[in-house]
Amino acid sequence: MSAGKKQPDEVPDSEKADADGQDLKQDADGQDLKQDASSETPQLTKAERELVDAQDKAEENWELYLRTAAELENVRKRSQRELENARRYGIDRFAQELLAVADSLEKGLEAASEKPSVDVLMAGKQATLKQLRQLMERFGISELNPLGEAFDPELHEAMTTQPSEEYEPGQVMAVIQKGYRIHDRLLRPARVIIAAEAEKQETSNS
Repeated sequence: MSAGKKQPDEVPDSEKADADGQDLKQDADGQDLKQDASSETPQLTKAERELVDAQDKAEENWELYLRTAAELENVRKRSQRELENARRYGIDRFAQELLAVADSLEKGLEAASEKPSVDVLMAGKQATLKQLRQLMERFGISELNPLGEAFDPELHEAMTTQPSEEYEPGQVMAVIQKGYRIHDRLLRPARVIIAAEAEKQETSNS
């Protein structure tokens, strides 16, 4: 080889060392990053799994809510129908019993028309009234006839007061219209006249 021929540039040993060190550093950094990524992968998977579980639970709760809401709506509609039927047909049994009273009244009128007399008419009315009272009693309807009783503003309606020597003040001395109640509930108050203290007559000296 001639002395004038130029040899390829040789990299100084110091630069080789730096390059080798940089490569090692890059390898080390790359390995560290790879290790970090591999160490984070299970955590991300766990988080994703928890998210999926939460979404499934939320969907399950939503479906449960929809079913419950639908059931409540059905119960509400059914209750509304039953209430409406009770309002319309609640007196169905009472009405059927009342038809017998109407039949009795019609027969009484027919009998009175065939043999017109006060006795026949009175007998028919009395029979019908008796049947009607029995019907009312079966359905818990009781009569309020407070003649001679103390005035009760919860059961009686005072129409007026009158002086009376026969009844004590505050007693019912006359019943204008009887009252009625069903079980413990007042249907209609009795309209009454209440006795007041009798006026004292002044005796004149002769």
